[in-house]
Amino acid sequence: MLSALARPAGAALRRSFSTSAQNNAKVAVLGASGGIGQPLSLLLKNSPLVSRLTLYDIAHTPGVAADLSHIETRATVKGYLGPEQLPDCLKGCDVVVIPAGVPRKPGMTRDDLFNTNATIVATLTAACAQHCPEAMICIISNPVNSTIPITAEVFKKHGVYNPNKIFGVTTLDIVRANAFVAELKDLDPARVNVPVIGGHAGKTIIPLISQCTPKVELPQDQLATLTGRIQEAGTEVVKAKAGAGSATLSMAYAGARFVFSLVDAMNGKEGVVECSFVKSQETDCPYFSTPLLLGKKGIEKNLGIGKVSPFEEKMIAEAIPELKASIKKGEEFVKSMK
Repeated sequence: MLSALARPAGAALRRSFSTSAQNNAKVAVLGASGGIGQPLSLLLKNSPLVSRLTLYDIAHTPGVAADLSHIETRATVKGYLGPEQLPDCLKGCDVVVIPAGVPRKPGMTRDDLFNTNATIVATLTAACAQHCPEAMICIISNPVNSTIPITAEVFKKHGVYNPNKIFGVTTLDIVRANAFVAELKDLDPARVNVPVIGGHAGKTIIPLISQCTPKVELPQDQLATLTGRIQEAGTEVVKAKAGAGSATLSMAYAGARFVFSLVDAMNGKEGVVECSFVKSQETDCPYFSTPLLLGKKGIEKNLGIGKVSPFEEKMIAEAIPELKASIKKGEEFVKSMK
């Protein structure tokens, strides 16, 4: 029987109800009461791929879980409140998604969030290393360019590090690139795919428009404007929300898309490719986002950067020093922890 698993990754959020025996993913959301956490939890609850959803935060999770538990889909939902309940939330999880932390306000860079979010991510990932060391870890908390190195160093400290299972979720950059290209060229966004490589902040976000499918031709000025818009799209939302937060709904969509692709691949679906910020040997940066072939055990193969235009080559060269600095900052943070 051809189940919903045979559909393209982009259709993951639009798949019909299916009860394949493999659709039994146990997923935890850490930071489930927040602006990203709530809509992300809703999308996960709505998916036939998820059989158990455990929600953690330092406030409101019993209410969020009670609310979601009334939805007529089969995932069981339970809320966990505060650090003493975190171990129970994590036990037996296949995938942990972490959107916890503080959002950007106008005038802030993702790096301004570092001190608060670095501590939060280090604490939560230490619990993951202890209570679900085999789980796939998907980090949404910014600055991703630093929180992924933090996660890796924490897992190393606990002796359970597996670089194939730790992902920085950059999917929103791809989602935005697809939406903006589709809008510009009057295409169906569901059929557009723009790989976005590098990192997940400002000029480290490198959309490879030259590799877009279907192929698109843009004059240089239009290309520069489009690239700038993709790189600063988060700030566009921060400004539009005027102090009321950052991108939450589109981030929840992108986070769910990545989790569904990962679970599809864990279930044995072949040819699942997503970009993600991971441990890498593709450049001289120790972490770098590129298209990844996902499999049962996480990263099956890093598909690398591929052929790029001179414009893209220049962006890569300019991004590397900033990326290296952000990575080092994350690594040093864990080394300095007691």
